[in-house]
Amino acid sequence: MKMSNVFSENDFEILIATKDRSNLDFLLPMFPFQHFSTFNLLIINQSESETLVSDFDLVKVINVAEKGLSKSRNKAIQNASKKIVLITDDDVVFAENFKEDILHAFENQPDSDIITFNHRRFGDVKPQKNWKVSFRHDKKSIWNVSSIEIAFQLDEIKENNVSFNDYFGLGSFFEIAEEFLFLKLALHQNLKVYFSPEIIVAHPQYSSGKDEGSDALMYARGALFSKLYGKIAFVWLAKYVFFLIRKRHINFSEAYKKYKTGLAGISKYKEVTKKKL
Repeated sequence: MKMSNVFSENDFEILIATKDRSNLDFLLPMFPFQHFSTFNLLIINQSESETLVSDFDLVKVINVAEKGLSKSRNKAIQNASKKIVLITDDDVVFAENFKEDILHAFENQPDSDIITFNHRRFGDVKPQKNWKVSFRHDKKSIWNVSSIEIAFQLDEIKENNVSFNDYFGLGSFFEIAEEFLFLKLALHQNLKVYFSPEIIVAHPQYSSGKDEGSDALMYARGALFSKLYGKIAFVWLAKYVFFLIRKRHINFSEAYKKYKTGLAGISKYKEVTKKKL
């Protein structure tokens, strides 16, 4: 049973995924209210040609040649050192009190292992989610979480071997759902996952995961259904195609082509996971 939590500012660390960086200038717009060097930052810079160096004590950098957002997230988790960790990207802008809001949420919910928060899109006043109060996540609600909203107690994540699935996420075989699979694994490991309504960050309007009906998303959805549902993945894929038609993301005339694209994703997932075995 966990004791009541009281965290200091030095207990907080931000894990930033980026690529092909040669200087730290990209951090300046992310922290418009305070210089970035006052925060504990761990930056994973994925690049085959550029080397990123930090002259700031609190800003640590790891340069790696590998590709894939989930690999970057996992590398950061392995090398993180603070009690409370926030996952983020290199194109966000933090709210002024984001750190205090996150630490207070963990103090107010002392049994929490993971807390997800809210964000807004640039130019929008309203947040992305209409959830107004805190609640405990379940397998349904985690579908609506973005990775830039996830904070967690590092020891609990490491002790329970919770990591990102490196087949999924930008730069990998299937460019969606890495945050969903991360949280699904956490729930499977009986970790306590909560939502807290504070808006901690703003993000650009466009999101690759929102391009419903695109071939890339259909391909990735097929792979995701294969992971989740195994032999009946094709049934879920068909249901998803009809959902897209009903929501007018695709036309009925496109249904067969989109279904075949999803089947290709199912086949690819089986192929890459079989090779790993």
